[in-house]
Amino acid sequence: MKNRKMIIPAIIARMQKELDQHLSKVEGYSELVQLDIIDETFAQNNSLDFDFDVSGRNISFEAHLMITNPMGWIEKNWWKVDTIIVHFESCEKPEDIIKFVKNKGKKIGFAIKPETAVHNVKPYLDNIDQLLIMTVNPGFYGSEFLPETLGKISEARKIKPNLDIEVDGGVTPDTINLLNDAGANMFVSGSYILKSDGVKEAIDSLKKLIQYDI
Repeated sequence: MKNRKMIIPAIIARMQKELDQHLSKVEGYSELVQLDIIDETFAQNNSLDFDFDVSGRNISFEAHLMITNPMGWIEKNWWKVDTIIVHFESCEKPEDIIKFVKNKGKKIGFAIKPETAVHNVKPYLDNIDQLLIMTVNPGFYGSEFLPETLGKISEARKIKPNLDIEVDGGVTPDTINLLNDAGANMFVSGSYILKSDGVKEAIDSLKKLIQYDI
């Protein structure tokens, strides 16, 4: 089965009003949005570290937890989103997190930072829905794309041909073909989409480059 390709806008927001503004921009143009949850410790930024509300929107959500205590967040907020992506570096008991999230009927993914090797998460790839490979250092819009991460995408694709492999960071028209060729099928883009003058045009420009049916 060929993995479905998706362009996923990523939202960083420090208050509900900012979150609502971003969601209004992307709603109708994307079926899945990534919410970046950042706690100022795991990454030097803060985002969505409040009791946010995304109810009533015709969008699916994934939460990318760039935080030091993912289980605490999950226990309080699992019901708000469809997929929960936990950084493997902050997982004390990966099996417990996988079990908890799946028991709630949600999808579970692991994320790895640029310096984390794919073989660290290899034992868990059969039990998760997706692997997110950071292609920048996490935490900010507009961070520099790290081409050395491309080999990790290819490695993960060889290990699990049918796994959803997501890339996050520096996804623009200049890099998306490299990421696509390496084996990614889910492409998270924050600043390129959210800071563009036209969100639909920005999303469509990425879709065209990976021969996605728009």
